[in-house]
Amino acid sequence: MKILIAVTHLLGTGHLRRAINLSQAFVAAGHRVTLVSGGLPVPAFDTSGISLAQLPALHSDGTNFTRLLAEDGTVASTGYLESRCRVLKEIVEANKPSVVITELFPFGRRVLSEEFLVLLEAAHSLARKPVILASVRDILATPSSAEKALKTEVLIERYYDAVVVHSIRDSTPLNASWPVSTGLEKKLFYSGYVAQHTENPNPGLSVTAGDIIVSAGGGSVGRQVYETAIGASRLSSQLSTGCRWHILVGGSDAESEVVRLKNLASGTPTIIEPNRPDFRQLLQQARCSVSMCGYNTAVDLLLTGTPGVLIPFDADGETEQTIRARSLARQPYFSLLSGKDLSARNLYDAVVPLASAGRFKIDLNQFNGAVETVGFATKLAQCT
Repeated sequence: MKILIAVTHLLGTGHLRRAINLSQAFVAAGHRVTLVSGGLPVPAFDTSGISLAQLPALHSDGTNFTRLLAEDGTVASTGYLESRCRVLKEIVEANKPSVVITELFPFGRRVLSEEFLVLLEAAHSLARKPVILASVRDILATPSSAEKALKTEVLIERYYDAVVVHSIRDSTPLNASWPVSTGLEKKLFYSGYVAQHTENPNPGLSVTAGDIIVSAGGGSVGRQVYETAIGASRLSSQLSTGCRWHILVGGSDAESEVVRLKNLASGTPTIIEPNRPDFRQLLQQARCSVSMCGYNTAVDLLLTGTPGVLIPFDADGETEQTIRARSLARQPYFSLLSGKDLSARNLYDAVVPLASAGRFKIDLNQFNGAVETVGFATKLAQCT
């Protein structure tokens, strides 16, 4: 089958990472996948086997998701946005997919509603209408009004065959963050968590057992986390000999940020470098983690059994990561530290017990979400 997945990441790279994971699962099952990406290119991500179609790129103005910037940093013009719509329509008409998946929309990315509606109308106009699915993570940004939730439900009813929720119903049902009506509930399919394929050990990259791994995802919002970790590393003499703080820096400005942080960390037991493709391998060797609490990071922590201090991204009223972190922090292997409480001393105090906690085990069957999504989509397509 031909599969088309449409995603636009505006700040971090988690949405694109999850869409790639799904694409790779479809490819592994013998399907042909076109992944339409509308965010900034991320060359470090492996898209081999996937047909990657890059739209004229957009990103948000920091955490202002209603102000969209073009790739060069200028405000995206009407013409720029219209060009994305044209390209999307052309891709759908040329590919004639059997399955179309929109990542997050219509539960999010409402600022891009016009282009997603162009995509959906083009799909519905094909001689053979494809199966159309919405793909959403475990926790969504709660709608600010009943009207927004109703508009989303109207779009689901009009265009979509199902909504694939990448979580476990019993542990994180969609209604934990989104109002779910009886009608919407009937369209939900819980796939389990979507995890990246385990990376093969890379002999070209060094891995040291016992480090404290500090990360803040793929976006440029981790400055406070990085700086606080450097401060905490100055207090870490009570930890065992050889324990280092290993900071992984994300974002488009990672190279310059690494230089700045290295100057700040002079004399501390700290390693600082850009994000690495073997992040999960690092976690498997780590003593504990310090991180934000995006979907992909949380999945990696659970898969590797790595205890961690969770510092949820909560700027400008963002609640998704806080809800997820609170859920995880009910377990003894995780500690929640909010942005307002983040200090070198508080971080150090949170790390000390976790650094000696050891690893925990979890049911790995919860992480077959990509494969389960492929099976569900395939079954629906065969029934149409």
